[in-house]
Order: sequence, then structure tokens, then C-alpha cells
Amino acid sequence: MYGLRKLWNPPLFQGHGKSKSYFEGWYFKVVAEDESLRLALIPGISYAADGTSHAFIQLLNGLTHQAAYHRFETDAFRAERHRFAVQIGDNFFSEKALKLALPDLQGELHFSNLHPWPRRWYAPGIMGPFTFMPFMECYHGIVSMSHQVSGQLQVGGQAVNFGQGRGYTEKDWGRSFPQAWVWMQSSHLSGDRQASLSASMARIPYLGFTFTGFIVALLWQGQLYHFATYNGSQLKSLRFEPDHIYFLISSRSYRLEVWSHYADGGELVAPKFGKMEKSLIETLGATARLRLSARRRATWEIVADTEARNMGLEAGGAIQLL
Repeated sequence: MYGLRKLWNPPLFQGHGKSKSYFEGWYFKVVAEDESLRLALIPGISYAADGTSHAFIQLLNGLTHQAAYHRFETDAFRAERHRFAVQIGDNFFSEKALKLALPDLQGELHFSNLHPWPRRWYAPGIMGPFTFMPFMECYHGIVSMSHQVSGQLQVGGQAVNFGQGRGYTEKDWGRSFPQAWVWMQSSHLSGDRQASLSASMARIPYLGFTFTGFIVALLWQGQLYHFATYNGSQLKSLRFEPDHIYFLISSRSYRLEVWSHYADGGELVAPKFGKMEKSLIETLGATARLRLSARRRATWEIVADTEARNMGLEAGGAIQLL
């Protein structure tokens, strides 16, 4: 019964009973209202192939580009079974709040007006029917596409009040990050304070073959526009340049173009067969232009033409495979 409950609730801890070649982590992106601070906070658990394990909290400061990896004993990690609530030492993470007690980062933040991913009978989360496919290398979930962040943090001894900041929360679990991937996210789109973009593209191995899979979601003016491998959408174009990434994706009714521009970033650690050892560079200061169009008979009508800032952006692994 619990196995079914967690399958239908991706934000819950999925790793009960795991002990080898497994990782699970949640990703909290928080930006103060005055944009004086933007952080990525990543609590998780790592079980390597040899059975060694530890819990962790990764941090990335999007303004200074400094990253930190805080390691904890495995038994410092506790996850509730009936709701998303994770304790790592004296640090707490949930759908609606987090509490930090780290050497250079302390305080509490609270999240309100959440936009969780809608559930369907055939799709518990953003992976749709892929959720039910066993033996996948990595699973992905969105806890909240967009929400308000309030509270205060002490960062290096200085107090930062978040006012009415913006946030986003997602998670990953499985064995390893993909061989190649692109990920981007922004909750700061001009013209709509509640808007949010989340986009993931990856080279996915499954049962002896590989394919490029993608999940792109745009929350705009209260409507969720969803493009994915499994819903008939098509990745029409994907281009990598030294300073930007461009893609065009379309469904039968909509198409989305994104021109994203790199910014300086910091080094985080990603899993390989459960062990946290792969390095990646992530920025929280990328920018982008987005254009969403709707099909109107024989033409395309622009629905949104907006600029994004405070964008998280990663391009990892052998991206030419995408």
C-alpha cells in the first residue's frame, strides 16, 4: 500500500528500502523579493554501489557563484512516509517550509500560493506514464512550479529578508544523472509574477537503447503549457553556442521558442550509480527570451513574448548527443 502511495506522490521520499546505487535529492530555488540573494538548496541521500552512504545538503549562491557540499551521516537523514518532510541533522525541508542550521547559513523560509504539478489518472507527475516504467536511470518530479517565499536567512552573519520572494521546488531520484542533459528554470518572467518555466532535455538509456527525452512546462497567466516526449510534442530545434542555448518545441496546438544566455556559475556534484561524484556547473543568473505561440488555423498567434531572469541553467555531459 505504501509503495502505491509514494508512486502516486512523487514529492514523497521514494528510497525506503534502498541501500546501493541509489540517490534522491530535492532542489529548492529561492530568490529574495529585491533579488539581493538567489540560492539553490539541495538536500538528499546517496547510496554508492559498494554500499557506502551519506546524506548531504548542497548550496549554490547565485550571486557569488560559491558552492558548498555539507556531508552528514546516513542516520541523520529522516523522511516521513505520509508527506514530503525531510530532516537532515538540524535542517528541515518540506513542501511549505525549510529550516537551515548550517555553518554559514541559518534561518527559516516559508512557501505559500504553491502551484503543484497536476495529477492525472495516467500521470502522477511531470514524467507522465514514464513514472510507471521500471529500471529508468533517473526519475524527475516537480513539487511546485511557482510560489511565494517569505522569511529570513542569516548568510555569513548578515540577515537577508526575503519579503515576497519567489521560489521553485523539484526533485530527482534513481541511479545516475543522464549521459547528457540540459536543464533551465526561471520564476521571474516579465509581465506575470506567478509565471514559471521549467525545461529538461536528456539522453535517456532504457533496456538497451537510448533516446532524447524532454519535459518542458510553462506556467503563464494561470495556464500550464506542457510539452513532453510522451504527449506527442516534438523538439524541432536545439542549438548550442558558446554563450547561449536555443530550442524550439511544439505540440499540435502550441509552440515555444527559448533563447537562453549563459552566466557565471558554481560547481555542484551529481550522482553516478548513487555516488555523488560527477561535477557540473550551474548558474542562477542566466537570462532568456521566451515566445509562446498558439495555432490559429493556418497561422501562429503569439500568446506570450517575455524575458526571463534569475534563471537556473545547466548543460552537462556529452551535450552533442542531444
